[in-house]
Amino acid sequence: MLEFMLAPLERYTDSVFRTLCHNHGADLTFTEMAHVESFLNRNRGSLEKIKIRDSTPVQIQILSGNEGKLNRFLTDFKPFDGFKGFNLNLSCPSRDVIRQGKGAAMVKRGAKTARLVSLIRDYGYPVSVKIRLGLNRKEKANKIYLNNLRGVDPDFFVVHAKHAAQGSDAKEDNSVYPECVEAARGIPVVANGSIETPKMVQTLIKMGVSGVMMGRPALRNSAIFDYLKNELGVNDPPKQVPTIGDLMREYDDIYAEIRGSETFRSRFLKVVGKTHPRY
Repeated sequence: MLEFMLAPLERYTDSVFRTLCHNHGADLTFTEMAHVESFLNRNRGSLEKIKIRDSTPVQIQILSGNEGKLNRFLTDFKPFDGFKGFNLNLSCPSRDVIRQGKGAAMVKRGAKTARLVSLIRDYGYPVSVKIRLGLNRKEKANKIYLNNLRGVDPDFFVVHAKHAAQGSDAKEDNSVYPECVEAARGIPVVANGSIETPKMVQTLIKMGVSGVMMGRPALRNSAIFDYLKNELGVNDPPKQVPTIGDLMREYDDIYAEIRGSETFRSRFLKVVGKTHPRY
């Protein structure tokens, strides 16, 4: 069955927002990305990112390039209700992250990624890998991202169809998906990037993807998951899609129940329902 996922969004995807999206059709959600080292150093901000306040299905997204440090983190990690595994971030385009050899800098390091995935699996946890099409146009042209798809064995891949040098307004190259699906050797491939219409999802399904991941469209309308599921016949019978006003009130109800962050609430209210919000 086609999976609908909420993308990890820095400064937005806290427990309240993840739960709101899950209530309206997101099958799986992800925490904001965090460095494994920040967990080991007991960084308060990073620990807050993985402070789970309910049982919404979630994977913890991590940045890591060091097996030893990842092993130390996993040794002390305790699963929680709703925990669905880890997501290795090989897609972050931040220059600071790339300078550390993490994020999109890891796309070309298939052997290293395979070892990190294997380590997580050794602890018995599910793991997924989120990648871009390389650091730049050259790496994309050389299709170095296929090394990960051909040589790494996660539970599923998420492919953001842009390279790291492209800005947020650049268009995704969805033509890469058929080759990505073939290279993945039967491991599910989830498409990510500017997905918000039934027609686009249908096109991606024909290319062989097993799921779609949405980020910014979900900020504007957290019920986009059920909207798409209704239109594609996934929801049978169709579910009622709430208004933006209904979503705002529901957000506040969840916020009060699980004691959410006022900072995250303020950010959410600035973008929900906006056609072209500033993030």
